[in-house]
Amino acid sequence: MAASTASGKVRMSASEEARCDALSDVLAESWWAVGLRGILGIVFGLICLLTPGIAVGAFVLLFAAYMLVDGVFAIVSGVRAARNSERWGLLLLEGIVDIAAGIVAILWPAITLVVLVWIIAIWAVVSGALMLAAAFTLNHEHGRWWLALGGIASLIFGILLIIEPLVGAVVLTMWIGAYAIVFGVILLVLAFRLHSKYEAQTRKAPAGAKRA
Repeated sequence: MAASTASGKVRMSASEEARCDALSDVLAESWWAVGLRGILGIVFGLICLLTPGIAVGAFVLLFAAYMLVDGVFAIVSGVRAARNSERWGLLLLEGIVDIAAGIVAILWPAITLVVLVWIIAIWAVVSGALMLAAAFTLNHEHGRWWLALGGIASLIFGILLIIEPLVGAVVLTMWIGAYAIVFGVILLVLAFRLHSKYEAQTRKAPAGAKRA
């Protein structure tokens, strides 16, 4: 009985590992979307740091634009793999959360600074949690811990805003700018890891075909 149970655990572990490999390969094909998200985050962060005195209304529009575009790329990153597993629906859901935050900002142009802080805080916590959960379906070699690090960065940023919801407009802009740059760099590193794995897969495929 014990031996049967142990062998069952091994089979389950092997099955989970095989599915993890398949999902990681699928995400590697969308490495460019991850990279574009990283570049977008860095550009958005630089704009925030270079214009810390931007008016709240203009910042709301800038934030909304960033959320909408980032959400689209997040959906592209997860949509293929989401067809293969509900777990990868987490990345798809992250993109939806991004777009929802952008739409709220657009539909509420007269939003106050405090409400904006809460929207950004909630977005950062939810988005970070989804990224962190999705990271554990990605192989180590594909950059699992970089995806997890991005989720942790979002969680920390959201918690900081919850702790200090009365932060001033200039400080908020600089905080978001710094966060966006760090987040963008993390995604760029992840994209390069995924790209290297994708290149390795494409080299193996012709070799396998020749042997066949």
